[in-house]
Amino acid sequence: MIDKKGILFVLSGPSGVGKGTVRKALFEKATDLQYSISVTTRKPRVGEQDGVDYFFREKEEVEKMIKHGQLLEWAQYVNNYYGTPREYVEKTLQEGKDVFLEIEVQGALQVKENFSEGVFIFLFPPSLEELKNRIVTRGTETEELVKNRLLAAKEEIEMMEAYDYVVVNDEVDHAVEKIQAIVQSEHCKRERVAKEYKKVLESDEK
Repeated sequence: MIDKKGILFVLSGPSGVGKGTVRKALFEKATDLQYSISVTTRKPRVGEQDGVDYFFREKEEVEKMIKHGQLLEWAQYVNNYYGTPREYVEKTLQEGKDVFLEIEVQGALQVKENFSEGVFIFLFPPSLEELKNRIVTRGTETEELVKNRLLAAKEEIEMMEAYDYVVVNDEVDHAVEKIQAIVQSEHCKRERVAKEYKKVLESDEK
């Protein structure tokens, strides 16, 4: 019996590329993926549950987690910490479940530094013009902020070399199909399968 370990899949890309939309559409089809639950110091909103939406923790506890390397990545927004707890990810992977993390580029690079065996997918816009249109369509950004986001996006696109796969988000359904194909192919990789069979052979020899 092969005891298969799950795989950590990390989806990221520039702001406005549609990470959240693609992730939601993916989870409507892929029921076997586990969404990575983040830890945060902000207070729960109405209807949010600890251990379901977030792990809600006090500031001192999260700072201790950062100090002891217990977060695969972390960031601070509006005086609140957000991060990906290593223990939750590793426990879920050991249970044989795939973990899916949707995150900004800087966070993904932190994860890669702390968990190199993950599979990193860069979601790419069809064009910078399309990316600009998507940011403007939100209607929440000033002209100056749109300009700054596009400059940041260009810098983030240059970091694409750190990723294993690139998926162009021209249409959400197409992007989802490509990510599903990546998940399947990763489970069929020779190195991954050989590693599990080697464990079985070693156990039989004992």
